[in-house]
Amino acid sequence: MTKLYLIRHGKTEWNLESRYQGAHGDSPLLPASYAEIKQLGQFLRPIRFEHVFSSPIRRARLTAFELQKSIHQKIPFTLMSQLAEFDLGQMEGMLFDDVKRQFPKEFDAFRHHPDQYDPAQIHGETFAQLINRMGGAIKEISGANQGDVNVLIVSHGAALNAVINSLLGVPLAYLRDRGGLNNTSTTVLETRTGSEFKLLKWNDTSYLRKSVADPTDTI
Repeated sequence: MTKLYLIRHGKTEWNLESRYQGAHGDSPLLPASYAEIKQLGQFLRPIRFEHVFSSPIRRARLTAFELQKSIHQKIPFTLMSQLAEFDLGQMEGMLFDDVKRQFPKEFDAFRHHPDQYDPAQIHGETFAQLINRMGGAIKEISGANQGDVNVLIVSHGAALNAVINSLLGVPLAYLRDRGGLNNTSTTVLETRTGSEFKLLKWNDTSYLRKSVADPTDTI
């Protein structure tokens, strides 16, 4: 049985500012994020991993590199462009409040009604396009890592949320019903076939030594 450990990257400056990053925007990891990635690495250390796959975007790539070091295992490492975040077009780099004012329909649909999201005006990527490219990559990874193996996949909050729920058979209209994913969180899927998936764990952050939850941790 293949287990996929799907990790959202560490928290960044733009996450803290409530600013969209997307596939082309990016910002540095916060200093505290490096400590949290080490905490995740310590949590995952007892598990033997077959491979690490990561989005090539810097915030995810650095999270994956730091995580690999913290796990203390020599693991093959592959960057996959298909694991990148949503292309959010003109929303990238904008504060959430500014997007809500300038693109109210797109803002509301992206967050609450994925089946109604039309990014044509902002020149972004649709949910169907994201699910097709990223879901295909995860199925490819699963198919190439069959047996009793564990695989790490480091990617992005909005993209992971959409693709995980899609792989679980959730209809487009209800992709957001399970809630958001936190920075440095772990979600675990299990598959025997590489095409059908079972959820074992959702948005686990129990290993992070945080005293207070911050709404900017979640998307």
